Amino acid sequence: MHNPNFDQPDTTDDEMLPEYDFTGGDRGKHYEAYRRGHTVTIHQTDRQDIVQYFTLEDGAIMLDPDVREYFPDAETVNRALRTLISLFPKNHQVI
Repeated sequence: MHNPNFDQPDTTDDEMLPEYDFTGGDRGKHYEAYRRGHTVTIHQTDRQDIVQYFTLEDGAIMLDPDVREYFPDAETVNRALRTLISLFPKNHQVI
């Protein structure tokens, strides 16, 4: 049996494969729309198209890439925010 992925290069690192060329691409052009919510349409050959709408769950927060470098997961974000909260008076709300 032939494995179609046998000749694929090792992609365990974060290097871009040479055959991908994004010259002239517009990085982040869908960023704001994605944050507001987005629709995915799955075109099926044998059935009706499936349309799904995605939004962030209530309470979910999307971090900007520069912030994610320092806070890669929920635990580190919450720890940092609790430290920041402790600096404010009890009855003070941060806007």
